[in-house]
Amino acid sequence: MIVECSFNSAPSQGESWSERWGGPDKGLICSWLRGIEKAQESPELAAQASRGELPSLPWVGGGKAIKAGKRVGALHYLAMWQGLRGEDLSINLAAGAVRTCTLTGMAVAFTEDTSAIWKAAGEPGGIE
Repeated sequence: MIVECSFNSAPSQGESWSERWGGPDKGLICSWLRGIEKAQESPELAAQASRGELPSLPWVGGGKAIKAGKRVGALHYLAMWQGLRGEDLSINLAAGAVRTCTLTGMAVAFTEDTSAIWKAAGEPGGIE
């Protein structure tokens, strides 16, 4: 399933937690909308994302480079990052995505597989 939203016609979110996080998009739209809000709150953070950097965000995926030069991140990070950049939301839940930080050169494989994220957390040089 591909989750897509246009930046020019962002949808409204439901009132309840289950409406925002339990729907078919699995909360990616909510994360993306938060990224749009965060861009207004922190222009420097938005500028970092626009330069292709993967800054620290509430979701696993960005931050300092690790020794292995790669890490696993949550699709929610990618959604928030797209919102920070002022981009339309476009995420393929099944395929995930890989982005490389322009500042650190660290490659991040974004996935909805939380077991892969937790596994990486237990490896040396994994999630910080």
